[in-house]
Amino acid sequence: MITAVQQEVTREVFLNFSTTAKVVFYVVANAAIIVFFWGSWLKVRKYRRGLPDNRFQFLFRRLATAGSQYVANRTVARRNPIVGLSHSLIVWGFLALFIGTVILTIDEDILGIILPQYQFFHGAFYRWYSVVLDVLGVGFLIGLVAMGVRRGFARPKALDYSRVDRSQNETSRGGFKRGDWLFLGLLFFIGVTGYLLEGFRIAGTGFPEFERWSPVGWWLAGVFQGFGWVGDAGLDAHKVTWWVHGAAALGFVGYIPYSKAIHVVVDSLNIAFKDPLAGKRLPAAAEGADHLGQRDLGDFTWKQLLDFDACTKCGRCHVVCPARLAGAPLSPRDLILDMRQHADASLAFLAPGHEKLANPGFGDATAMIPGSVIGADTLWACTTCLACVEACPVGIEHVPTIVGMRRNLVDQGEIESMLQSTLENFGKKGNSFGKSGRMRARWAKSLPFKIKDARKEPVDVLWFVGDYAAFDETVQETTLKVARVFDAAGLNFGILYEGEQNAGNDVRRAGEEGLFEMLAEHNIAELEKADFKEIVTTDPHSLNALRNEYPELGASYPTVHYTELLVRLIENGSIKIANPMGRRVTYHDPCYLGRYNDVTEAPRTLMALCGSTVVEMPRHGKNSFCCGAGGGRIWMDDSALEERPSENRIKEAAELTGITDFVVACPKDMSMFRAAASTTGLDSKLQVTDVIDLVVEAMGLDLSDSDDKEQEG
Repeated sequence: MITAVQQEVTREVFLNFSTTAKVVFYVVANAAIIVFFWGSWLKVRKYRRGLPDNRFQFLFRRLATAGSQYVANRTVARRNPIVGLSHSLIVWGFLALFIGTVILTIDEDILGIILPQYQFFHGAFYRWYSVVLDVLGVGFLIGLVAMGVRRGFARPKALDYSRVDRSQNETSRGGFKRGDWLFLGLLFFIGVTGYLLEGFRIAGTGFPEFERWSPVGWWLAGVFQGFGWVGDAGLDAHKVTWWVHGAAALGFVGYIPYSKAIHVVVDSLNIAFKDPLAGKRLPAAAEGADHLGQRDLGDFTWKQLLDFDACTKCGRCHVVCPARLAGAPLSPRDLILDMRQHADASLAFLAPGHEKLANPGFGDATAMIPGSVIGADTLWACTTCLACVEACPVGIEHVPTIVGMRRNLVDQGEIESMLQSTLENFGKKGNSFGKSGRMRARWAKSLPFKIKDARKEPVDVLWFVGDYAAFDETVQETTLKVARVFDAAGLNFGILYEGEQNAGNDVRRAGEEGLFEMLAEHNIAELEKADFKEIVTTDPHSLNALRNEYPELGASYPTVHYTELLVRLIENGSIKIANPMGRRVTYHDPCYLGRYNDVTEAPRTLMALCGSTVVEMPRHGKNSFCCGAGGGRIWMDDSALEERPSENRIKEAAELTGITDFVVACPKDMSMFRAAASTTGLDSKLQVTDVIDLVVEAMGLDLSDSDDKEQEG
């Protein structure tokens, strides 16, 4: 064992370096910084080409929140705590190494030149600096190894880069894979060579006692001593390792803007600038444009261009997308990556390893994107379920981008005939069924009482019924039960009768912005005629439009889903539960109720109050799986799908044990899932039930007078 040399408690950054070597280092370092800033400027230049998007309200609060989420890895850890922990170790280790480098730069290159008397990299500060970086550095390497094992051996579906819109011999994702491994490998190499550098320094300088505060380096120095790498031999090895480590670190700095490493910079910003209502409230069409929707790169906002760079290819949006699972040519991940590559190629900035798409117009900033760079069938496959936006850990807003391009497809007339016919029905009749508005309240004629016209007499609650609840014969029975329960509870409620038209939620998401505005303006005018305290709706799609879209048009009303109102009525004693049931049921969270409007507890509370035991499907709450109806898909041909999302969902429920009912809380869900239960042959095993059926049974409500009146009619 070499006797420890008495030294000042610090370390020399350029140990045994000549002046020439120092000059070479600073030249290379500045070159790396220039390369970094040049690449960063190209990115900033791209964002500046984007249209304005006011995301700067409460900027400091946004940045602070995003920073805390980034450091705590809350978005990454959601639903995958192991990945979250691994990523946390990488982030904390990376930040520690980055801060450590900044500290060295300040002490050596600023204070050391200008104010050497204020240098602080010695004594107690150096000891704590050493132990903190050593410990966090180990976590950094562990996190990288865990991610490498996941990518190389576990190989989850999320990391399968196979495209869904073309055969595998038409494209190659090898560049993406090599880029991912280069990113992981370079970070791992920097971490390992940093420890080797530390070990060689300690062995070469005679094991100073204070270096025990670098536990990993001290242990490695002991290993090197066994090989005779001490004294001059240790210092020689230290010099070689110093240059290898320095070259890797500086190479990484220059590499950041041109690779996956850019997410280290942009992801916190993207999270900070995310709109909490992204997808729930869509932006209005640009005024004064010579075309509708987002046609070319000049139509996208700077936030959307930032979205494209923020994608880390984690695949979380890819695995939750109902369109992809159904065999449609849409992967939210691939769409965002294609847009990134198109935007970069238009600047002659296509990063190494990225695909050069053969799509028409690829790389041309003025080229039409919908139907060319991004296929029309890809855009129309989206159900706008918002699962991609909710799952994304870095704040990407996929749905507004898809809808923006759909608007241009509508402008081009590139729209399938079934959807076109339905939109014409909306324009002529105000509903998707093409029926006269006078028939909207025809279902109510079989009731033993008359529902108030909220336009003619004041009510406490205005019931916005919705198209499917009013016109679909398979759903009208459910609508009647809701009316009977409201009446039995003594609720002072009314409807708009023929004054109500479709709320326009799915019309807007199908890309028909003008038609949405027409429907909304009509409904707002009718609502202004009514005297009410709050709106209730059985339709989550209408709920979203009334809660999130109409306020942007100057019409803001307190609006609740009927499950929220029913819970309130039970809890205040207006509804008496006389016959609590002992059923075991499962519940499907509608996308527009759970993900869009955060209503997940009220339906479960309601079922529990009715005496039912809810057994959850694996995908539930905000992680619920889409029925496939949203975004106008219910009005499109789905015969080419490998498996309809509604069928996939029914099969998921059927795997649960002892379930009698598949409970829904949306008229479209009732229609979709009854059909799915029939086509899958599971209708004999599972009964598709609306939550109101459980309430009626638990109340012991006699509906025979309604049946008699219907028969008489």
